[in-house]
Amino acid sequence: IFKFLGAISVDLGKDRIKPYLLTVLTPLYRELNSNYAEQDPTLKNLSQEIIDLLKKLVGLEAFSLAFSSVQKQANQKRAMRKKQRALQTVANPDIAARRKLKRHKNKAETRKRKIESLRPMHKAKRHRSHALKDLAMVE
Repeated sequence: IFKFLGAISVDLGKDRIKPYLLTVLTPLYRELNSNYAEQDPTLKNLSQEIIDLLKKLVGLEAFSLAFSSVQKQANQKRAMRKKQRALQTVANPDIAARRKLKRHKNKAETRKRKIESLRPMHKAKRHRSHALKDLAMVE
């Protein structure tokens, strides 16, 4: 997709790409700013190359305006999701409690995995999964 975006940008040229600059920059910015664990470094490099290409193509001023707009949009979305999550905690405490229990359970499992990897002779006790018990509502 990124190669396609770069090719279309070059093909359209300086004047015809400007109306679509925000649309093209949004996924590129998202890839550059992402910090998930299984990130492909080639994608990050490719997005940086295409951003440099766009910068040369449309000029620094137009690019900076579009890039700052994309940045602002992403920050607003992030803030909105955070606010929504906080409101959901107040509005639905049972859902928030379930989410918290799940997070703590995952943290304990991660800790046990880490102990096992550091000390292979030591076996941490694992929680047995009781399907019906795990599905029960939190009281």
